[in-house]
Amino acid sequence: MPSVLPSPDEVPFLVPQRGGPVWRAAGDVRTLSTAGYALLLQVAHPTVGAGVAQHSNFAADPWGRLLRTLDYVNGTIYGGPELAADIGRRVRGMHKAIKGVTPDGQRYHALEPGAYAWVHATLASAVVDGHRRFGSPMRHAEKEAFWAEWRRLGRLIGVRDRDLPDTWQGFREYFEEVVEHELTDNPTVHVVLDALGHPASPPLRGAPERLWSLIRGPLARQVRMTTIGMLPAALRERLGLRWSAHEELALRAVGLASRASGPLVIGPLRDFGPVYLRWRREALV
Repeated sequence: MPSVLPSPDEVPFLVPQRGGPVWRAAGDVRTLSTAGYALLLQVAHPTVGAGVAQHSNFAADPWGRLLRTLDYVNGTIYGGPELAADIGRRVRGMHKAIKGVTPDGQRYHALEPGAYAWVHATLASAVVDGHRRFGSPMRHAEKEAFWAEWRRLGRLIGVRDRDLPDTWQGFREYFEEVVEHELTDNPTVHVVLDALGHPASPPLRGAPERLWSLIRGPLARQVRMTTIGMLPAALRERLGLRWSAHEELALRAVGLASRASGPLVIGPLRDFGPVYLRWRREALV
């Protein structure tokens, strides 16, 4: 059976170009606030939720899951062809052993094309929707260009062209279809929400525990509000998550302030990805 991973000759054409739509959009530090939104969309998929529950230590190490996702995203976008191809092989290989039975008795495998592609797709939604809410909203042509590059990026981990729509408009229809017909309430959703509401101390050397104790509460409220508020209303209801008019106004106010901060988002705040890679270089090689 031929490999779904690209050949070495293909890789340079799949990695996002410096200064291109994915490079620019994913580097804005303000989009980090959408990480919980992407994760909740992922684990609401029955296959992903079961895989995380049965093969992950997320509850004990939520920061580890976040760092692995950031390693994948930033490494493939900003790390160059060699690192991107290596990360792609590792990600694909890691998912081969993730299989089992869902709580309702259905067999699953993490490499099911639909579930595997959905995880990659949620990260695109988090970037584009994150810019709409907190950054610089992208015009239609920018979204189409971003999506074209993002689909190519998925090839590095074995997401085939036919697994995702070829246009941004098609993506929105696909996204709504998956949300409506495939995403479900499951125990992993609530494990994630609990972790977001009560975040453990981050694994940062020299980070003062006293400082973390001061920012933990405000940060948790912000992340939880962003995560729940960005979800489609029908999915919030299905997951049993309350969302008040007051919370919606608060999220809009945060978004307004974040968008207004644009002139201050310069240097490493605008190009966060390369900064992250320098910080994580030892862990990535």
